[in-house]
Amino acid sequence: MGAGHGQSVAAPIERSSSSVQLPDPPVPGTIHGTVVDPNGTAVAGARVKLARQDQSANPETQTGDDGQYSFANIAPGPFQLSIAAEGFATKTSSGVLHSGENIVIPQITLALTTEVTEVRVEFTPVELAQEQIRDQEKQRVMGFIPNFYVTYIPNAAPLNTRQKFELAWKSTLDPVTFGITGAVAGIQQAENQFGGYGQGAAGYGRRYGASYGDLVTSTFIAGAILPSLLKQDPRYFYKGTGSKRSRVLYAIANSVICKGDNGRWQANYSTIIGGLAAGGISNLYYPANDRGAGLTFENEAIGIAATAVGNLVQEFVVRKLTPHLPNNAPTTP
Repeated sequence: MGAGHGQSVAAPIERSSSSVQLPDPPVPGTIHGTVVDPNGTAVAGARVKLARQDQSANPETQTGDDGQYSFANIAPGPFQLSIAAEGFATKTSSGVLHSGENIVIPQITLALTTEVTEVRVEFTPVELAQEQIRDQEKQRVMGFIPNFYVTYIPNAAPLNTRQKFELAWKSTLDPVTFGITGAVAGIQQAENQFGGYGQGAAGYGRRYGASYGDLVTSTFIAGAILPSLLKQDPRYFYKGTGSKRSRVLYAIANSVICKGDNGRWQANYSTIIGGLAAGGISNLYYPANDRGAGLTFENEAIGIAATAVGNLVQEFVVRKLTPHLPNNAPTTP
């Protein structure tokens, strides 16, 4: 038999080794950009924070003088930038960093903040009083008659000497004051009061001078000089609250009492003595028949009564006719 008869030869088995393809490892990248203001000027010192979803640590940097910022060695993936700078509204920008990418963020323009910061201004007592006087000097009955000697602020700051004289000066030199004085002199002449002055232009001029002299002397003595010496407030403090009876009694009482610069109520020596002093001075220029101590005291009593009536009008009528009042004035009940 021939060799190999009945035998089979096994063929060699070839084995192929299959290799598994692994993905390339992620390569860190960089993120950079520029921050500008609405005018296109670089914003230096802006705080730029980088937030990643998969990282607890959020790197932060600041823009340089050229407004540029940069983050290096950042792992690929989604990110968000938050940019904040003083005086500007905070702005955010999002994106995705790919493996090995050097990404340039489009220029970020910060908008000016619209937030209003409340500024509290602290006044000294003198400055506060000056601000309140400015409000008083806007008070005009029916929009034109000066009403400077009334304050609608219950706890108004006390006036210093200069401020008391300022009120007196502006009150006596107000154009409306001259007009009212002229009307009073006209009525006196029509009724032939102070007959010693006579009639005609000369008589009217004397009556006008006497009437204005009374106003100036009483205003400065009772409203500035004595209040400065005696530390008293020459203004009427509007009450505006409480029952009608309490307001009536308050208005009448204020013809003989006043607030001191210390905030306490006291006898109104300034008005009482000031009225007598002004009456005594008027004896220098009134006709002989209208002079004398008796007449001075009589006029003083009439003046106190007139002040009480005027206070009642202030308390119940004038406020409604005065258009310019301070914001913290009490409302009329």
